[in-house]
Amino acid sequence: MGTSLEAGGYTDEHARSGVSDPLPRLECFENQYPESDYVVDIENPEFDSVCPKTGLPDSGTVTINYIPDRKCVELKSLKLYMLGYRNLGIFSENVVNRIFEDFRSAVSPRWLKVHGDFNSRGGLSTRVTRESDVRKEPMK
Repeated sequence: MGTSLEAGGYTDEHARSGVSDPLPRLECFENQYPESDYVVDIENPEFDSVCPKTGLPDSGTVTINYIPDRKCVELKSLKLYMLGYRNLGIFSENVVNRIFEDFRSAVSPRWLKVHGDFNSRGGLSTRVTRESDVRKEPMK
């Protein structure tokens, strides 16, 4: 069992919650312009998950920006992937990092940025961003 933090009874189990739970698979299609550096911006203004400690809903806007390389994400699969978080207990910080890791693994973009702007709860708003370095050359 995880250790409790004095300030709120959070455990290691809470911290790891949702990080490796199964989610729908991200599907891709072949980029028809792999030699071009163009940015794809995708915004989900209705993102929902659940606080792993309290069970209360967390919601906000998750934005994915990327420069495709050989693949582009298929949007219906991304929608289903995002809906997979709806009943998942996971901290906002882990949401952004998990989406980043899963997206990078599936799509292999030249550049990736994931930003979560989570709605205020208890008077505090949370914004989390993770961004990769730009890869100058296309993958071979």
